[in-house]
Amino acid sequence: MSLDSPAVPLWRSTLRAFQSVAWSFLGIRKRSESQKDLSQVKPAQLIFVGLVSGLFFVIGLIVVVNLVV
Repeated sequence: MSLDSPAVPLWRSTLRAFQSVAWSFLGIRKRSESQKDLSQVKPAQLIFVGLVSGLFFVIGLIVVVNLVV
């Protein structure tokens, strides 16, 4: 992360973190977009968003399985 990068509002960087985690779940990501994410999103945000997204994914799978069975 460079020191001369402009400050990004918290809501925008959190939205960017959700977008980054969603693309990583699919495994599709351009290198240039990945570099933008690293410069705009804090690692703690990515960890938190990744855990929350993973939890929602698992809960969604449980709900789908219970509806089918």
